[in-house]
Amino acid sequence: MAALIVVSEPGETGGRQVTVMRRGHEESLGTAFSDHDVIAFLQGAGLSDPEEVLDDPRWLQWRGGRAWNPLSNGG
Repeated sequence: MAALIVVSEPGETGGRQVTVMRRGHEESLGTAFSDHDVIAFLQGAGLSDPEEVLDDPRWLQWRGGRAWNPLSNGG
């Protein structure tokens, strides 16, 4: 099974696009600058324990590698 959530490679600003696959369509959740942002997007998408999926490749794919230390604030 492919990951349902993708955190894209960092862009020019350092932000990473976060998308989720829903009903066969890719939906943008926003641009994340930290793990905290990713967690907030995942909570908004309905995941009850988003911290648990950050490093689970069955749920989340980090394109370009993991950018931040776990639960960092981006700064």
